[in-house]
Amino acid sequence: MKSFMTFLNEAVTPYHSVLLAKEMLKSAGFEELSMGEPWSFVAPKSQAYFTSPTDGTLFAWVIPAGYQAGDAFRLAAAHTDYPCLHIKPSAEVNGEYCLLNTEVYGGPILNTWLDRPLGIAGRVMIENADGGIRTEFIKSDRSLVTIPNLPIHFNREVNKGIELSRQVDMRPLAGTKLSEGWLQAYLAKECGVMPEQILESDLYLFQTEPACVTGWDAELISSPRLDNQTSCYALIRAVIERAKQQKEGGLCVISLYDNEEVGSKTRQGADSALAQMLLEKLYDAFGFCTVRLHEAVMKSRCLSLDVAHALHPNHPERYDAKNTAKLSDGVVLKLSSTQKYAYEPLAVAEALRLCKAKGIPVCRHINHSDQPGGSTMGPLMASWLPMPTIDAGVPIMAMHSARELMSWKDEEAMISFAQAFLEA
Repeated sequence: MKSFMTFLNEAVTPYHSVLLAKEMLKSAGFEELSMGEPWSFVAPKSQAYFTSPTDGTLFAWVIPAGYQAGDAFRLAAAHTDYPCLHIKPSAEVNGEYCLLNTEVYGGPILNTWLDRPLGIAGRVMIENADGGIRTEFIKSDRSLVTIPNLPIHFNREVNKGIELSRQVDMRPLAGTKLSEGWLQAYLAKECGVMPEQILESDLYLFQTEPACVTGWDAELISSPRLDNQTSCYALIRAVIERAKQQKEGGLCVISLYDNEEVGSKTRQGADSALAQMLLEKLYDAFGFCTVRLHEAVMKSRCLSLDVAHALHPNHPERYDAKNTAKLSDGVVLKLSSTQKYAYEPLAVAEALRLCKAKGIPVCRHINHSDQPGGSTMGPLMASWLPMPTIDAGVPIMAMHSARELMSWKDEEAMISFAQAFLEA
């Protein structure tokens, strides 16, 4: 689990998640391609590629030897973003103290972000001497800001529950008496440019406390960003293992999307044409006609990976009594007849059979009928590519907290399941 823990610590934004994925794929022999350039494939032997249409998204695929038009394929997806705080433009608020103006991204549990050491990471758009624009990715190597709680002496009702103002209460403290332009100066120093060369920035706060092992028997992992770097890591590992096998079978593709936490309806989200465009481009590169792709879709399978709710020991009444996962239960199949999660009984049956054959622990999750959960990428992807789709994930506690909790055994089970799915 050492490499997994490293991934959790380094994947502090969607962009850093993709950068890490690229490093892992390149080390495994995958070739990078551009979605904006023509491709040409032949299939005398197994081939492995990846492409990154935007900074926060990535597709990787393995073309097996002898792949033919119309053959079934496997598509597995996860998302790279997580609920957090985004730094607004013109973010400096200078006075008695120096603060940063932020906006809330997604649906974090806001009070879990208070009194924690926070770093700054993201991307910076820089004007080159020739007039061009380049992107630099930054990640602070230490805590730079924190959001202090109001003392209980001035907030006597705090333990009864206080609603935080997103505009007022979520501004982090950077220091006292900083020089005007301190944020821009920091970004310029990190990027090795002059402040006036910075045209725009896209910055997030991240928790700098690293992932750690906890629990009496050291079976648990406490970490930021379990939602959804657990799934990203499992899929990267799975597609790399599939490429190593060098055996015949179906085309397999993984897709890492951005913007799931804000609805996925963006050009880099799961509710976009990206996957369809990728598959059409692959077929065109082989000289296959699009109609054969449509035939392949009807034979194929899709796996949507996102974390699942684990039973909370102090509030069992919030969960369905018969269909709730616990930590260390393995892979969780997330079911919903209302299609909040992609629900296809055939796909569920196939997943259960696959887990049984491979000895992978598995269970089902259905939300308490009075506690509707969130939605996932699964139904959105199925609307673009109408193949049997299943939602699955590792069970975690404290979902959307600044720190979440899981069992490392479940990540091992998920890696095995993702590998088995891509091989099937």
